[in-house]
Amino acid sequence: MLETRNEPASLPQVDAETLHRMMEEVSAFGGGPGGAMTRLTLSQEDKAARDWLANWLKNSGLRLEKDPMGNMYGFLDWAGPGAPLVMSGSHLDSQPNGGRFDGAYGVIAACAAIDAIRKHVAKTGVTPKVNFCIVNWTNEEGARFQPSLLGSGFNAGELSIDFALARKDGDGISVKDALDDIGYAGTYGPVVPDALIELHIEGSAELEKKGMRFAVFNRFWGNVKYRLAFIGRQAHTGPTPMAERHDALLAAAYLIAELKGFADQAGIDLHTSCGRLEVYPNSPNVVPGEAVMFIELRSAKPDVLAWAETKLNEKAGICAQKADVGFEIRAIDRRRADIMDEGLVALARDTAAGFGLETLLLDTIGGHDAISMTAVSPAVVIAVPSVGGVIHHPTEFTTPEDRLLGTEILAAMLWKFCINGNILKTAD
Repeated sequence: MLETRNEPASLPQVDAETLHRMMEEVSAFGGGPGGAMTRLTLSQEDKAARDWLANWLKNSGLRLEKDPMGNMYGFLDWAGPGAPLVMSGSHLDSQPNGGRFDGAYGVIAACAAIDAIRKHVAKTGVTPKVNFCIVNWTNEEGARFQPSLLGSGFNAGELSIDFALARKDGDGISVKDALDDIGYAGTYGPVVPDALIELHIEGSAELEKKGMRFAVFNRFWGNVKYRLAFIGRQAHTGPTPMAERHDALLAAAYLIAELKGFADQAGIDLHTSCGRLEVYPNSPNVVPGEAVMFIELRSAKPDVLAWAETKLNEKAGICAQKADVGFEIRAIDRRRADIMDEGLVALARDTAAGFGLETLLLDTIGGHDAISMTAVSPAVVIAVPSVGGVIHHPTEFTTPEDRLLGTEILAAMLWKFCINGNILKTAD
């Protein structure tokens, strides 16, 4: 168990009313009926949420910086230029017709936690031993631009700026153009903290099933994402004989069924999907001339991913031949599987125990910006329950009580850094 030096008995007190009010304010930007949220990265809705965050940071006395990818950093520089830097936050962008808490909760919670710490320092007279940074990463979701984790991947040095800025959405708009349009391109960075704690909703139902309230993701799955196009020949669906058709969508349908078969063969160690399909010309009475599949393979085991990728390439050729069309691979993105920082995992468990809570250790199968940052910094993702395990859907919900609890645990973890300095380095 990670140990820290003596600390004041009291912890920073998170203002529940302020936390929930801020969550409501941010949810207005892109919010729709039934809890829906559509705040695609670098959209006007995203700009409004970013403007809200920029104003909050400035009004709270934090120094706002932006990097070339539009990542936003709010620095609390109260321990001096040589002090360790501890970061917390997440992302404000959402999926189309997604939920209001995925990502945004982590940003708002970081703001509320830092605000509580600032007030507690003023009350106790403690001298802070670390600087803090609140972060909002660009394009975590990967809904508008691919790959996902684009902003954190750039900051961590995994993606070049030229590659990142050149990504285009379905309308042909580049990241660079979108950044310029909303005015959030900067020159700062990179930012490499001494520790990164990201608070998130669980996004599954394991906590709920076990009657628990707090989890730590101590391992993350890797993935391989393909953009694969089947190329046939456009034709009229009426007079064109079935035997003479070169139907690109038919080939995609064959492969979608094969993807499910891969997961059936591999068992619980593999998740597969085709979550997006672009069909051209996408007319009811035209045989599709092209079908572009966005394919994902996810596993914690590199050998399982390698097997699935081999099967994908093999079956793509078979499906193309079966539908009498061609195919090409237009993009491949990869993310490694690994573990979160063990010191931060121990800190989270120890802090939760102080609240009388047992910690559930989980794998994260979905991506988080903290995953990218593990390449350069100690990082961890902590989580509170998702009602019904729902995520990426308008009914996504985490209760106010659990949102407050997660923020209180986050504030307590950050407080231990504040009064003790870089406790991870001390633990080494």
